[in-house]
Amino acid sequence: MKYSNKHILFILFIFALLVPQIGFCKKLEPFSLKGLDGKVYDLSQMKNCQLMILYFFDPLSRPSQEGLLWLKNIVRRYKGMDLKIWAITNSDKEKAKDFFQKEMLNFPVLIDDKGIGEKVDALTVLPTVIILGPDYLVLDKIQGGGKGLEVMVVRIAERELQRKRVKMAEKLGQEVIKKDPNNIKAHLVTGYAALKNGDTDKAELVFSKVRQRGGIGEVLGTEGLAAVYEYKGNYEKAYKLADQVSKKAPERAYPHVIKGNVLYAKGEKNAAKKEFEHAVKKDKAEPYQQGIRFNQLGRLYASTGEYKKARELYDKAISIDPYYVEAMANKGVTYEKEGKWSKALAYYKKALEIDKQDSITSLLLKKAQEILELQRDAQRSKRIDKLVKELVDRYKKQKAQPLLEDQWTSRPMVLTFLDIKDSGILSERDGLSSLLATQLGDYLNSSGRVKVVERYILDKLLQELNLGSSELANRGTQLRLGKILAAKLIATGSLYHLPGQTVLSLRLIDTETSFISMVLNMKLDLGPSFNRELFRVNRQILTRVIQNYPIRGYIIEREPDGKYLLNVGQNQGVVVGTLFKVLNEGRTIIYKGRTLKSAPSQKGVIKVIKVERDISYAKRVEGTDFNKDDKIEEILSVKARQKI
Repeated sequence: MKYSNKHILFILFIFALLVPQIGFCKKLEPFSLKGLDGKVYDLSQMKNCQLMILYFFDPLSRPSQEGLLWLKNIVRRYKGMDLKIWAITNSDKEKAKDFFQKEMLNFPVLIDDKGIGEKVDALTVLPTVIILGPDYLVLDKIQGGGKGLEVMVVRIAERELQRKRVKMAEKLGQEVIKKDPNNIKAHLVTGYAALKNGDTDKAELVFSKVRQRGGIGEVLGTEGLAAVYEYKGNYEKAYKLADQVSKKAPERAYPHVIKGNVLYAKGEKNAAKKEFEHAVKKDKAEPYQQGIRFNQLGRLYASTGEYKKARELYDKAISIDPYYVEAMANKGVTYEKEGKWSKALAYYKKALEIDKQDSITSLLLKKAQEILELQRDAQRSKRIDKLVKELVDRYKKQKAQPLLEDQWTSRPMVLTFLDIKDSGILSERDGLSSLLATQLGDYLNSSGRVKVVERYILDKLLQELNLGSSELANRGTQLRLGKILAAKLIATGSLYHLPGQTVLSLRLIDTETSFISMVLNMKLDLGPSFNRELFRVNRQILTRVIQNYPIRGYIIEREPDGKYLLNVGQNQGVVVGTLFKVLNEGRTIIYKGRTLKSAPSQKGVIKVIKVERDISYAKRVEGTDFNKDDKIEEILSVKARQKI
């Protein structure tokens, strides 16, 4: 059977639409052209542009015109689109100008008088669309009108999904579906956008309908359903569906990622590794699925300390998907774990150039900057090294901080984070547990009520002691570490990762009693609000600490002007306005050889009016005169505070 050129082009478009190949992005050489508006447009100034379209067209060609008008309407309707468009033609300037003025395009039209179209093979078939990512990377090249224009918009939607601009991706997918309800790729974009938004019901409906189409639709729909069930935590069904796809379409990469994630969640790490290794050898996946297979295998290598192999895999993920911030940040974490903080910082900066809203990378960068500043401070580094040496010696000799004679007065509330583990599925992000401890430590320290052992000191101590993960998880080891650090509380627990969410389980253990004084379980959003989520955790910890450990002390002096001098101050978390009840000692009764003591009674209230480092000043607001050595205890009751 003889096919016309038109038929061959149509078949090629359908093939490109349905089975995108996984490839590595190439760079476009920068150029400059003059626009119809008289301005010079220089591609070298667009290096950090995240998404850009070079639309090579013929102003007299109807398919070229249709594409330009479609892009014009997309830009007009979706104001929040971060998309640059340059329309480029080597046609007569006047013809281009007539079309530009008639249609009032909302992007520049450039005259190609330097043969740019010829260099990029954009003359034979028009329109030719080149989609650029950051650093002039060519992400896609699409030629021809008709179905080719649908491919263009679908590819833009797919790139928006990679950039985590989920709502925009869904809108663009719907844009194509209105024109062609049978466009499978557009349906897939809307399905995965719904899944990334946590709308599993909508995603399941979309993928089920795609599956019913048969052929490639059955394969891609089943693959989507496997992703939905993985997200829901129905691992058995997810694995079964992914395995069906692997058997029917063995060239597909993503089913192996799903199976690897499921096996990892079940604790079968060797089997998971094999699936990820299968995934990196496959050559077909959707653009927004391409990088994750390399990332997940890299995460496994990083978890066993094979950082060089991990970095090689992260590099492959980034070269396939230049928007893959997770892989960029993960590469930085491998350098961080090796103590190469400058290199870690460089990759965190690179990741933030791609996505300024990525709060996890922002916190990683902040942490790296602080460590580098500390290392540059020679005197402080020397003090820390000396302290760590003393702590190591104290630990080995099993010496805790000496007990104070005064057991009533509150010590500074010192807390240390130990053994926060990652569990559940293999998270795309590395370094989360350490980051959580660091940022929560910063928040708690800034409160003035809780002092957290500096993470850098703790890491150096653990490194010197060479404690394995099993030893660190041991309650006895934790208590010993807490005591030599003079910590009243130890925070331990886990980050349990699920598809689409992470659950923090945190326990605060009292080092003196060995009792658990607080249990906290809450979901964390690892998206843009991650920092706010940690602040919420900080508030809950603070609330519980204040409730369980009210500040206690003594009146140590009554001044001539009637003020009372207290033996607690900023170190214990006292602030201006803190209320204390002044206590009468309870009665001591000896009964049948047992010493019984009644609870102390309240004889008045004082209010702090001035605070210094170790002492504070208060005035009487209730009760009669008080004496030196009277015990005081912080008032926490809201009703009592309102009454005062």
